[in-house]
Amino acid sequence: MIRGSVTLILVLTCVVCSFSQEEKERNWTLNGYVKNLQSVYKIDGFDSYLIDNLVHNRLNFKWYTNDHLTVRVEMRNRLFYGDLVKLSPGFGDQIEEANNDVLDLSFHWQESEGSVINSTLDRVYLEYVKNNWEIRLGRQRINWGISTVWNPNDVFNAFSFTDFDYEERPGSDALRVKHYTGVASSIEVAVNAAETWDERVAAMLFKWNAFQYDFQLLSGVANNEFVLGAGWAGNVGNAGLKGEMSYFTPLEGDDPSSFAFTIGADYSFSNSLYTGIGYLYNSNGVTRGSLADLFSFQLSAKNLYPFRHALFANASYPITPLINGVLAIIYSPVSSKPLFINPTLTWSIAQNWDLDIVGQLAFNDTGERYTSPITATFIRLKVSF
Repeated sequence: MIRGSVTLILVLTCVVCSFSQEEKERNWTLNGYVKNLQSVYKIDGFDSYLIDNLVHNRLNFKWYTNDHLTVRVEMRNRLFYGDLVKLSPGFGDQIEEANNDVLDLSFHWQESEGSVINSTLDRVYLEYVKNNWEIRLGRQRINWGISTVWNPNDVFNAFSFTDFDYEERPGSDALRVKHYTGVASSIEVAVNAAETWDERVAAMLFKWNAFQYDFQLLSGVANNEFVLGAGWAGNVGNAGLKGEMSYFTPLEGDDPSSFAFTIGADYSFSNSLYTGIGYLYNSNGVTRGSLADLFSFQLSAKNLYPFRHALFANASYPITPLINGVLAIIYSPVSSKPLFINPTLTWSIAQNWDLDIVGQLAFNDTGERYTSPITATFIRLKVSF
């Protein structure tokens, strides 16, 4: 079954490639990629390494019905198999919960003890653009974040920095209306589909430019809480400077209000070395937690990292014209001193072919020693078409 599924994905890829050769004569486009991700985990408590595999095909379809209306449909087809799938009896249910917003646009082709084949529509929307108006209806990404690592303004579909294999990021079933009031200013209103007020998000975003900086303000209701946020992006000399903040206060009950704030700077040197630093304050974060919180916290715009404070640093450098190296580090100054290290090596092996080697190491202080209870290595081969 697994071999047949891989063959089907490859056939779909070949069909798409043949279509793309004629796309100049069509009013629609079809493209995507195929990735194979090999994961190797070393976890305390297991005598041997755990090995997982993910074959991931993505298809992106756009239909330009006329000068103003576009139909966009994007699908993920994924085959999971390996040790972690075997050790997670509810693995298929976890995928369903993570993939769907209100509409159920995900289904399993096959599910067994050691493998799951899943297809998900994570972008399905109509887009109408005319003059200074832009309207989208359907499953879409509403990207209100500005900062590189953490986005307290991303109240519709927050994402985790550690999820490196989902470049497109999550979407929401929503209606979004945007009006451009100037060259660098706009007003945007969005509301998601929801079954309860605890899941409802309805907000307004205002953007403008002043003093060579881009600013934004947002206000609305998110998960039965009033939210007020702001963000900015600009430069100090030759360095980039970005920041975001959001304040959440419950509309009902006695739960405390929340505040999330992040700021970051980046700089590119003349030798192509790129560096960045950042800081996150999360009032919901713990100060005496352990490394286990990194893998179990509830991700949202008001809770982007499990600890009260987090410091970020990264560096990127092209070792050769075809090989690029990246190192990212996140450290939290709390009792267990959790440290996340993320090295990445990318090799452009041919046109539209990329090979990535990614490491994720997590350390913390157990009181007796500073150790890494989990280490993960990923090898990813990707071909785009």
